[in-house]
Amino acid sequence: MIVYSYPFYLKYIIFAVALAIFPVFALIFLKIFQKLSAGRVRSLVCLTGKTAIVTGGSSGVGFETALLLASRGCRVIIADRTDSSKAKSKIISLTNNTNIETKLLNLTSLQSVRKFAKDINATEDRLDILINNAGVGSQGNKYTDDGLHATMQINHFGPFLLTHLLADLLKKSAPSRVIFVSSALAFCSNLSVENLNYPKGHPLNLFRTSLIYANSKLANVIAANGFAQRLKGFGVTSNSLHPGMVNTDIFMKSAKFVGLETVASLVRSVILFFYGKSIEEGAQTTIHLAVSNQLKGVTGRHFWDCRMFPAPPGAWNEKFCNDIWEASEKLVELKMEEKL
Repeated sequence: MIVYSYPFYLKYIIFAVALAIFPVFALIFLKIFQKLSAGRVRSLVCLTGKTAIVTGGSSGVGFETALLLASRGCRVIIADRTDSSKAKSKIISLTNNTNIETKLLNLTSLQSVRKFAKDINATEDRLDILINNAGVGSQGNKYTDDGLHATMQINHFGPFLLTHLLADLLKKSAPSRVIFVSSALAFCSNLSVENLNYPKGHPLNLFRTSLIYANSKLANVIAANGFAQRLKGFGVTSNSLHPGMVNTDIFMKSAKFVGLETVASLVRSVILFFYGKSIEEGAQTTIHLAVSNQLKGVTGRHFWDCRMFPAPPGAWNEKFCNDIWEASEKLVELKMEEKL
């Protein structure tokens, strides 16, 4: 009698199919979990009579943030380095709120930051919400005319100086709020006083540019906590947040500096599809920090998905944070009367 057995390679085919199927189920589960766990603004607070500044408000999460604030009746000032007239028109058409202003702010220039702040202080009676949203993923080895690494200046030094220059208006408008948009990569930094303004001449690679970005995002958390300590007695709160992995163009723009557009495109189309957030989802935590009555008086905290989250370990050491603060004051050439 002849006994037929299954081909010896069948078990390998079954194994390969199982490997292919189960990761798909895992990714689908991850997608469902991400959607269910994503934070949502529950507050119904109206912002009529309030004024907010959103840096980088002409596109991406910044635009969505400006739109959601405007929908609550807020006067919104979009501060961006590009012409924001189209963003303004779109917000007005969607919300019927015509109290939208656009102003130029180039964070790669400390002079531009000072000019913007001077204009705001001269023309605005109040400032209830300052959202330091503008940021970049990587600027390669580029340094600005101020002698600062471009990534660090856009993400940290510019907002650090801006918040100092608007502090008096925030105090006058108290209770008011300052919000720094950070990133989960703040947990993966190697920030030090020595590399706060990253030294020139370092070879460019994906790992190093990622570290510079991570350092700038930890600096955001340190700055937020520093302003919280220094402004607490004036009715001004300051907090930081991670918006999530949001499906925006920041990944593609950063990839161009290290020649990885193809890889970045793959990451965006696959990983972001399963784990990433939409732009509207990415703006939720920022809006929560800006409007929620539950956060009255809450300051010096870090948030993910509209929930309080432990700050990156790099922000735990008080002496280290003070050293970064003082070094930042020197690098942005803060005047004695501007210090808090």
